[in-house]
Amino acid sequence: MTGEAVAAGVPGARGARGNGADGCGGGTGGAAGNGPDGLPRHGLDRATFRAIAGARGGPEAVQLLRAGQLSKRALLLLALRRAAPRDEAYREAYGEVCALQRADRARWEEVLLRPELDAWAAECLRALALGSAAPLDGLGEFLRADAGQVLDLECDGLRWTPLVDHLGPRRVDYGRPPVGPLSAAELLPWTERLAEAWEILVRRHRRHAEAVAACVAVVVPLRPAPGGEAVSAAARRAYGAVAASLPADPVLLALALVHEFLHVQLGALLDLVPLHRPNGPAVYRAPWRPDPRPVGALLQGAYAHLGVASFWYAEAAAGVSEPARAEREFACWRAHTLAASATLLDCGELTLSGREFTEELARSVRELGA
Repeated sequence: MTGEAVAAGVPGARGARGNGADGCGGGTGGAAGNGPDGLPRHGLDRATFRAIAGARGGPEAVQLLRAGQLSKRALLLLALRRAAPRDEAYREAYGEVCALQRADRARWEEVLLRPELDAWAAECLRALALGSAAPLDGLGEFLRADAGQVLDLECDGLRWTPLVDHLGPRRVDYGRPPVGPLSAAELLPWTERLAEAWEILVRRHRRHAEAVAACVAVVVPLRPAPGGEAVSAAARRAYGAVAASLPADPVLLALALVHEFLHVQLGALLDLVPLHRPNGPAVYRAPWRPDPRPVGALLQGAYAHLGVASFWYAEAAAGVSEPARAEREFACWRAHTLAASATLLDCGELTLSGREFTEELARSVRELGA
């Protein structure tokens, strides 16, 4: 990364602006000035970029990345409008979106940031490019979606209002089958466990809690692994969503929220700043799994496990949650993250910004054990 701002290098990172009768603008905050085409560019100053790399960006960094996601999605909807100008259902729904932007900005942002809208729009564009039928009526579903129960969790003055999305439909693969629909009785354990996990995050991991509250709007319940082990996941095209099964230990659910939030945050950053070359045939050892991984997956894993290491470091320091386990987990994930960072820095596939990001990541995890 050079200079004081990162100019958007991909179409999804630009703001959207109306163009005649068929456009409604992105007009999002967090832009770093306009480019030659008049569209706003979203950017990050170096201090914010490095704070994100060290998993300490907080709500301020989340807001900048969120603005980029809004512009990306506004452009995806505009691209669909131009790719299918004669689809009446889509034109009507798109008109509703534009009217929302003018009349109710908060509601417009809520619709555009429904996590799976990104994946749906990309699927439609691919289908139209191939001359196939596209599920364009999906935009109306996002406008009227009722996907589950909104929780209102508060601890020590910090509030989080996630939607427990147990109704779907699903447009992204979280690796395990989703749970649902859930009855009120079946939702109760989710409400209780998320409240417990939120209390742990707020009282022992406040910085992470503030970022999670700013970014994670949806929790998708998953089935556990076949052996009963808890699982969690995030999808590259589902910004703002964390998927997880329900562990017996709320500490593990709090950990899953931190881990998957960092995956979500890195995905949003990659829409603004390319950190590595497109995945090629080369694969590299990931210390936490048996199969080698391409550069992008290894970077995602290293970044998320920085969060895991910092979580267990704070747990060990608090001395509340089985200190021996916390110290053991911290040592393991610190070593794994440092090893993966070294592999990334040696692989030759990182951009200049990617090297700076990974160096800061490695420095941050080293400092945990200083």
